[in-house]
Amino acid sequence: MVRNKLSIKYNTEIGTNPKIGENFSIEHFQSIVIGNNVEIGNNVKLYQNVTLGQKNGEYPSIKDNVIIYAGAKVIGNIVIGENSIVGANAVVVRDVPANVVVAGVPAKVIKQL
Repeated sequence: MVRNKLSIKYNTEIGTNPKIGENFSIEHFQSIVIGNNVEIGNNVKLYQNVTLGQKNGEYPSIKDNVIIYAGAKVIGNIVIGENSIVGANAVVVRDVPANVVVAGVPAKVIKQL
């Protein structure tokens, strides 16, 4: 029921088996996709138009204390390391280490935290 209401009102889809940690938040509920089997750690924050989706049946894993800004895409067997930030409209095609900021298409490290 909740999934249907999110899909209709906010164009947001949450898959059937995601693992979502404590203090997860979505700042703007518009056009979010969280695929089946996505793993989201504690204290993760998403903004509008973020996609966490599958590629070849594999899903991303988002570690603790990550922020993913508007329009970013994380697709497939990708790990976003703890305390990292994914910039707006980034397309993440490889693992992101802990404690960095990534941005761009494809996303690359632009700053150490």
